Amino acid sequence: MTTETRYLAPDRFSRRVMNPIVAGLARIGVGLLGAHELRIRGRRTGEWRKVPVNPLTVDGTTYLIAPRGNTEWVRNLRAAGTGELRLGRRTTAFAASEVTDPSVAAPLLQAYLRRWKSEVGRYFDGLSADAPLDEFVAAAPSYPVFALDSAVASAA
Repeated sequence: MTTETRYLAPDRFSRRVMNPIVAGLARIGVGLLGAHELRIRGRRTGEWRKVPVNPLTVDGTTYLIAPRGNTEWVRNLRAAGTGELRLGRRTTAFAASEVTDPSVAAPLLQAYLRRWKSEVGRYFDGLSADAPLDEFVAAAPSYPVFALDSAVASAA
C-alpha cells in the first residue's frame, strides 16, 4: 500500500465518542496520554478543521504521524503546509514538512508505536514495536510523517 491509497476510516465509536472526548480534554488543557488538538485550514473551504493527534518529540523535533494513513488531516496539512497544535490555552503554530525518506521515517514510526501502542497498535498491520527496523522501512510509505518546523508559541 502507498501513502496515497492507505486510509483506515475511524469507526463510529471513535468518530462520535473518543475523538470528541480527547479533543475536548486537549482544549481544556488535559492532554490524555500526550494528545493535542490539531488545527488545520481545510483545503477546499479554508475553514479550521480540528482533530486530536499524538505529537511525538524526538531529539527536540516534534512530529505528527498518521497511523490511519492518508486521512483528511493529512491531505489538509499537505495542502496548507501549516497548522496549530493546541493544549489548553497554549497554541503552537507550525510549518510542516513531510518526511518522505522511509529510512528516516522508520525509527520515528517505531518510536511512535512504542509510545502509543495501546491506542494505535491496531492500525500498524501487525507490526510490533520490537520488530526489526527494516520492517518499519518497508511499511513507512503507508504512514505519513510530518516534521513540525518554525514552531512559534502564541497565546490563544
